[in-house]
Amino acid sequence: MHVPDGFLDVTTSVATGVAAAAVVGVALRRAREEVAETTAAAPMAGLVASFVFAVQMLNFPVGVGTSGHLMGGALAAVLVGPWTGLLAVTVVVVLQALLFADGGVTALGTNVLLIAVVTALVGYAVAKGAMAVLPKRPASAVPAAALGALVSVPATALVFVGLYAVGGAAPLDLGQLTTFMLGWHVVIGIGEAVITALTVGAVVATRPDLVRLVRRYRTSLVVTAADGTSREVTAGDTPVAEGVRRIGMGWVAGALGVVLVLAGLVSSVASADPDGLEYVAEQLGFLETAEDSAVAGSPFGDYAVVGIDNPVLATGLAGVLGVALVLLVMVAIARLAAGRRARPQGSRETERV
Repeated sequence: MHVPDGFLDVTTSVATGVAAAAVVGVALRRAREEVAETTAAAPMAGLVASFVFAVQMLNFPVGVGTSGHLMGGALAAVLVGPWTGLLAVTVVVVLQALLFADGGVTALGTNVLLIAVVTALVGYAVAKGAMAVLPKRPASAVPAAALGALVSVPATALVFVGLYAVGGAAPLDLGQLTTFMLGWHVVIGIGEAVITALTVGAVVATRPDLVRLVRRYRTSLVVTAADGTSREVTAGDTPVAEGVRRIGMGWVAGALGVVLVLAGLVSSVASADPDGLEYVAEQLGFLETAEDSAVAGSPFGDYAVVGIDNPVLATGLAGVLGVALVLLVMVAIARLAAGRRARPQGSRETERV
């Protein structure tokens, strides 16, 4: 649901830009607690952001002539926290607009508000509410995250309808717009829920301690002291960050490898059909109000490197470049948000991974 330039008037676009900037500013402050908990937080935030970027390249068909793609806010929030997750998707949206001409430049605030803010905060709130009634164990994060993802997509569609009611570029029957947007985005939300469940399930199965939504629940870990002795601790019952926690280079390499395969290879088989918003705009007759992005001539526009004739190679290289940039920028932001972490006193235990 990347809104192009022209769908909303200038006043509304400016207002959404101001609102998005204000929320991102709050997120930078609130994310400090989330990313300062463990040294694994910054690389995990970078991996999550790069994964969202890669999977957003993979449009999946949802109907005749229509496609959808992951928005990722609920997924990111469940894994790294709502504020860090919001920042992760914001980085994705900003780089998409400025380098890949995906979403309008004047509509950047609108897209951050819709794709990052609404999905992360709504998705996390729903997932956290679900955890209140589900069994208190890490595996419960999978259905909780799926539900959060499912709800976040139509919620975002409704926010778009509200913005269009205030400053839409063309007169429309708002009831019809609401029906179309909700109808298609509920279906897209099912795809979002499936992708989110599979991803969270994979992390829970391998490193449940990295899933922030369930870090308070019982997760057995083995930590090794400097003298070589080991003991088991329980996340939530014991301060797991007694020493320096590490994410593990093997786990990072595996996760990054999956991301690169998705962006560099699988992206070439993504559906070319218009996404839900574009399809609705075409059906209701306001697609012609869309304007070309100011960076439409980017050498990486439309996720293809200019000058490379092979479309698979052109898309793959653009995807790999995007993954690298998103990863680096998000890790830098996470470390900046965390500030200087005070080193724990006493034990210098590190987690065995």
